[in-house]
Amino acid sequence: MIQRRTVLSHTASLAALATLPAGVLAQGRKDSIVLAMALEPTPGLDPTGGAASSIAEVTLYNIYETLTKINPDGSVTPLLAESWEVSPDLTTYTFKLRKGIKFHNGEPLTAQTVKFAFDRAGGEKSTNKDKRTFAALTTQAVDESTVVILTKEIDPDFPFLMGQATAVIVEPKSAESNMTKPVGTGPYTLENWVKGSSITLRKWPGYRNAAAIKLNRATFRFIADPAAQVAALLAGDVDAFPRVTPRSVEQFKGNGRFQVVASGSRAKTILAINNKRKPFDDVRVRRAINMAIDRKAVIQGAGDGYGVPIGSYYPPSAPGYVDFNTANAYNVDSAKALLREAGVTGPLEVTITLPPPPYARQGGEVVASMLSKVGITAKLQNVEWAQWLSNTYGGGHNYDMTIISHVEPFDLGNFSRPGYYWGYESPKFNEMYTKYKTTANAAERKKLLADIQKLISEDAPMAFLYQPQWVTVANKNVKGLWRDMPIFVNDLSSLGWA
Repeated sequence: MIQRRTVLSHTASLAALATLPAGVLAQGRKDSIVLAMALEPTPGLDPTGGAASSIAEVTLYNIYETLTKINPDGSVTPLLAESWEVSPDLTTYTFKLRKGIKFHNGEPLTAQTVKFAFDRAGGEKSTNKDKRTFAALTTQAVDESTVVILTKEIDPDFPFLMGQATAVIVEPKSAESNMTKPVGTGPYTLENWVKGSSITLRKWPGYRNAAAIKLNRATFRFIADPAAQVAALLAGDVDAFPRVTPRSVEQFKGNGRFQVVASGSRAKTILAINNKRKPFDDVRVRRAINMAIDRKAVIQGAGDGYGVPIGSYYPPSAPGYVDFNTANAYNVDSAKALLREAGVTGPLEVTITLPPPPYARQGGEVVASMLSKVGITAKLQNVEWAQWLSNTYGGGHNYDMTIISHVEPFDLGNFSRPGYYWGYESPKFNEMYTKYKTTANAAERKKLLADIQKLISEDAPMAFLYQPQWVTVANKNVKGLWRDMPIFVNDLSSLGWA
């Protein structure tokens, strides 16, 4: 039997709730979340048209979807494709699409749509950073839900590549406006973009599995300054900060309000060197720069201890990794000797261009101090992200050195890209890489991969620094955060509140 006191108490509670502002009620229901990022997506919200990883952090698996989905442990599962088969020679993939999927604008997903997306990604006018990969594909629409992809380059990790941001399936009618008005098949649509401040996504009721999506709204705030990152988390203005500046982390450990998650990655943080500029066109100078750098000290100074040293352009967490840390190990005397041998006898003045991420700005100070000990005077030049993308990465490659993390898991092909920003050209590498991409035998591929890592270590196109470990600080009640991050993504479909 219900007691009268219970009824009165319940009635009073309802009356009190009725007087609360709507925002407070929504907060109580915990159907929204605020995440923070260090960088705003540039130049827009189309991951097939820009190189910045921040585009995928907002859009991948949220607005746009791919044939496959990459999971935190690096495994690959179906997404827009319900299944796939691969030929024994690894050159033909047959994908069966899920039926009944629609884009946000109401257009259906068909095999012809997939063909359009991939043909566009590999086309002459493509600005996709993986254009080379898609240019090697021939996509055939067999029927409405069957796609056959023929590839000239053998890659056992092809299903993984099909889950990356550059492989999102775009709708033909909306493709050209996706930078500002993104249209995909994902569970969220763009609600608002306040340039320089935030992006808000809203749950899409037309999503095929909308009932499983716990959050109705997600806001991404852009906070580059480490002190401001800390303040926003402590004030509760931000619920989760994936890949927060590591220097901010210690004060959250032991605080019962927060959870701190250290995640593995497949990223490579490097001191990129412009191989086209003298004296950096001399391998002895590039090797000397490598030997001038104490990688463990850089990890402490730039990443606050969250990282693993690398001696080639390949992270320890990736399959087929070979440790080349001893090849150009820290040795000031050897660095000086190599510079003398290369004819660099007087002080060498260089500029290190630094984009906004704290690991780059902090790392620049540490690297400049180390270079000074071997007779290299480094001037630090801080630039905004758009400037870095246009002047350093793109355009005329106007820089001497720069610090950057390459976060793509499988990007050795950058070394064979004509006109790529670090200016490395090696017929030997091109020959080895082509053989690697066209060899199906697993043992032979493993040997070729080891030889490629060795060649890159010896040629030293850049100074190899470390594999970063990303750190997430979040409200203790946020559930579904990725434990590891083989790719840069904030998968809202997995998030919810305790």
